[in-house]
Amino acid sequence: MKKLLVANRGEIARRVFRSARELGIATVAVYSEADAKAAHVVEADEAIAIGPAAARESYLDMAKVLDAARRSGADAVHPGYGFLSENADFAESVGAAGLTWVGPSPASIRAMGDKQRARALAEAAGVPIVPGSARIAPGDTDGVEAAGATVGYPLLVKAAAGGGGIGMRRVDDPAKLLETVAATQSMAGKAFGDGSVFLERFVPKARHIEIQVFGFGEAGAVHLHERDCSLQRRFQKVIEESPAPGLPEPVRARMAEAAVALCRHTAYCGAGTVEFIVDAVSFEFFFLEMNTRIQVEHPVTEMVTGMDLVAMQLRFASGEMHNLQQSAIRSTGHAVECRLYAENPQKHFMPSPGTLAVFTMPDEAAGLRIDGGYRQGDVVTPFYDPMIAKVIAHGATRDEARAKAAKALRQIEIEGLASNRSFLIACLEDDRFARGDVYTGFIDEHRAGLVASAAEETCP
Repeated sequence: MKKLLVANRGEIARRVFRSARELGIATVAVYSEADAKAAHVVEADEAIAIGPAAARESYLDMAKVLDAARRSGADAVHPGYGFLSENADFAESVGAAGLTWVGPSPASIRAMGDKQRARALAEAAGVPIVPGSARIAPGDTDGVEAAGATVGYPLLVKAAAGGGGIGMRRVDDPAKLLETVAATQSMAGKAFGDGSVFLERFVPKARHIEIQVFGFGEAGAVHLHERDCSLQRRFQKVIEESPAPGLPEPVRARMAEAAVALCRHTAYCGAGTVEFIVDAVSFEFFFLEMNTRIQVEHPVTEMVTGMDLVAMQLRFASGEMHNLQQSAIRSTGHAVECRLYAENPQKHFMPSPGTLAVFTMPDEAAGLRIDGGYRQGDVVTPFYDPMIAKVIAHGATRDEARAKAAKALRQIEIEGLASNRSFLIACLEDDRFARGDVYTGFIDEHRAGLVASAAEETCP
């Protein structure tokens, strides 16, 4: 691998470039009209324009991205996360063009991208799955109410082709099931081109814990320990950490074993994440989904293991890495990642696009890492995800990591748009979060108090 095109933008493009440079690989950026002066464009060895601001006309246009790879002479493509990262057709097209695809096989992407097929594979591998229904095709209402009664309430209506919290609606009242199914089918059809849905049991007090894995096909797989991603709003992660606080060691071990078993069963290749829903009371766990890409929160794993996941992806794709011993992977200390967004917590977390008139971040130091996509003067546009940066802190203990993250957040200066900086501090310093009492409904349940604390933090 001599020249790598990253089919993405912002923070993750810069992140991949960093590992590529360390491996002596030249880098190629692609950019839309809105990103012409973006940091990832400036930092790449070469940059190629691929279209208008709208993602569907640029970053999601497979033909334009592949043409950029051809024009640049790149011999490999890394998709990052989001956009085309879990598009099996794109992965196939990259291979058909004679380029190296830095990711799992198209077959793995298809298998895990279909949530029902993924459930079946997990079950076949001996991994516990959440009680759920068969696939419900668009417009099909036969047996839906009976299926809801069998699954039990509360339940989730989920897009079969969805992921990342998109295409997911909760139903508590059986009388609302049919209309929710219809609404979710409509939205799924527009978002994923497939309006099929299924029903899945909703665990009222749940934790969202995921296992980072790396597969070597028939040669086996390893795990790089777990991340707790329970602090969420609208099914979107806000703060992630590793190790998961208060998780019994036998449960931690069984989850890791289950994740590796799924990789081995499917001869999975490359980096991936197996996600679980864990009952916060009984610690019973169930397979949720598998993401066949690098995750937004991968720095948490890198901080506790000291391993470079992106470099591992690049080396594996280059044929330079054939296996890894589980005994060589250790977790040390505790890491916390906070997602800094251009959004307004005081206004229901609405996105807050605008110009970063003032934007200063703390310098990276021992135990502190900043992964960002913007600089002072840059514009956070309404066209893409409004994440500005990630603040990742590592300490010997969870309390040390929390304190370090909060201190770093306080050092951030932002003017020109609203951000969730103070809200993140409020979460980190909340007594309940500090005790490790985290679950997916935490923010919804305590939102008023957290937002009020964030407002006080904002005031001088």
